[in-house]
Amino acid sequence: MAWLEVFRTAAHLGSFTAAGDRLGFTQSAISRQISTLEAEFGVVLFDRLARGVRLTEHGRALLPHAEAMLDRLDGTRRELAALTDLNLGRLRVGAFDSANAALVPEALAAFRTARPKVAISLTEGLSADLLGRLQDGAIDLAVVAGYPEHGYDGELFDLRPLVQDPVLVALPRHHPLASCDRLRLAELAGEDWIAGSRNTESTLLAACVRSGFRPRVEYVVAGWTGKLGLVAAGFGATLIPSLAARAARPDVALVALHPEDTPVRLVQTATLRARSLPPATAAFLTLLREAAEGAQAATSGRRD
Repeated sequence: MAWLEVFRTAAHLGSFTAAGDRLGFTQSAISRQISTLEAEFGVVLFDRLARGVRLTEHGRALLPHAEAMLDRLDGTRRELAALTDLNLGRLRVGAFDSANAALVPEALAAFRTARPKVAISLTEGLSADLLGRLQDGAIDLAVVAGYPEHGYDGELFDLRPLVQDPVLVALPRHHPLASCDRLRLAELAGEDWIAGSRNTESTLLAACVRSGFRPRVEYVVAGWTGKLGLVAAGFGATLIPSLAARAARPDVALVALHPEDTPVRLVQTATLRARSLPPATAAFLTLLREAAEGAQAATSGRRD
C-alpha cells in the first residue's frame, strides 16, 4: 500500500522529485519504490522524461485501482479510529432481571449520554443462560448473580465482583411489623407468602426453610411488579433482592433481615477470557462499577 501511495502521488505531480518532497523521501528513494512496484506487476508504469515522468498505458490502467484501494484503506482507518474513540460501534449487554430494575439502566443511561453514537442492546435472562450467550458471542458482557457456594467457570469467564445483593422482606405498609428496623424470618412463619414457584427450595424462600419453617406460598407470580403489587394489596409477604428493591413502590415496606437469616447474592460481571474486550464494553464497565458503588452504599444504608 505504501508503494501505491508513492505511485499515486507521482502520477498526480508528474515528478519523482515533487513526490519525494510531498512524502518526505529523496528522489532516488521514490525511484526505487516505483521500480519495485513495476517489478511486482511486471510492467512499466512511468515513462522517465528529461523533465518529470508520465504514466504509461499500464500506469493509467493502474491509477483508478490504486486510488480506490487507498481510499478504502483510509476509510478503514477512520472506522477503526471511530471504534476506538467510541464514535461508532455497539454495546451488547446481558443482565438478570433484578439488575435491570435500576443498576444496569443507570449505567446504560450514563453511557448513552457520554457515547450517543454507539448502538446499545440489552438482553435479559437467567445468569446461566446469559453465560451461554456470552460464550456463543451473542453478547459481550453479562451481569450475573449467584451464591458463593455455586461459582461459575473462572477458567472460561473473567468474573469480576460488582456488588453484594442482600435480600429484604417486603410487607404491606400497614403490616404490624412494617416499622421494624430488622426482623428474624421466624417472626414471619405464620404469614402468607408470594413467590415465583411453589417449589420453595428453588426460590429466595429457601431461606425460610433454613430458618426452621416451610413458608405457606399462597400466590405464585414470576415478575417483581406483580409480587410487589400483591404485597401492597395485603395478600402476603415476599423476599426481594436489594437491587430489585430500588424500584419498589411506595406502598410497600422493605425491612432488613437479621444477618443470620439474610441470603446474600454476589453480583458479578462476566466476559470471555479468550476474547478481546471491545472498547465500548470496557467503557461501560467503568460506568457500571460506579453505579454499583452507589447501589452498595444505598443497600448498606438500608441495612444500617
